[in-house]
Amino acid sequence: MHVDVAFTPDEAVSAPVGIVVDVLRVTSTIAQALAAGYEQILCCAEIEEARALRLVGGERNAQRIEGFDVGASPREFLEARAQTLILSTTNGTRAILAAASQCGEVLLGSLLNLAAVVNAARERGEDVAIICAGFKGAFALDDAYCAGRIVQLLGAERSDAAIAAELVANAYPDAEAGLKARTYGPAGLEEDIAFCACVDALDVVPGLSGMVGTAAEIRA
Repeated sequence: MHVDVAFTPDEAVSAPVGIVVDVLRVTSTIAQALAAGYEQILCCAEIEEARALRLVGGERNAQRIEGFDVGASPREFLEARAQTLILSTTNGTRAILAAASQCGEVLLGSLLNLAAVVNAARERGEDVAIICAGFKGAFALDDAYCAGRIVQLLGAERSDAAIAAELVANAYPDAEAGLKARTYGPAGLEEDIAFCACVDALDVVPGLSGMVGTAAEIRA
C-alpha cells in the first residue's frame, strides 16, 4: 500500500482510492451534515449550477453567497433541514470534482472523521492519493496538516509529498495549532477552526457515489 499527497487539485496524482481534504471547511462540513441526517450532498463547481438544484449552501472567500440558504460552516449543519444539500465553495467542491476524474473511489477526509476515513482506506488495501483543496490553487497549510495526520495513521509506504505532509503534521502540538497556523484567507474563522479541530468527533465516511449532471453526489 502506497500513499501520495497532492497539495493542490491541479497536481497530477491518481490512485484507486482518493481522499479529498478541505479541512476548513468543506470536507468537515459534509461529514457533519451527513452525521446530522442529510442523505445526499451535491457538490457543484459553479454558483449557477448550485442555484438550479437547491437547498443551497456555499461560500466564496468564506462568505455566504447572496441568495443561498446557508453558508459552508459545519456549525450550520448540526441538524438536517432537508434530505439533500447542494454546495458550491471556493476550493473544496472543485477538489472533489477533480478527484472524481483522477481516482477510482473518492472519500472525504477531515479531522472530525480522521480515524473513520483512515480505517475505510485501510480496508480497501489499495494505494491512496490524498488530494488537498488548497487555497485558490495554491498550497494551504491547514490542508497539508490534515493530510499529514492521515499519512501518519495509514502507515503506508510514502511518497516524498506524503513525507512532507507528515513533517507538517509533526510540527504542531495539536490539531487546533495546526489549523491556526494558516496565514491565508479571510479572518474571523476562529469558531470554525475550533470546531474543525475536534479529532474523531464523527464516525462517518463521506464518499462519492456518482454524478448528478455536473454535480458530484456524496453519501455516507
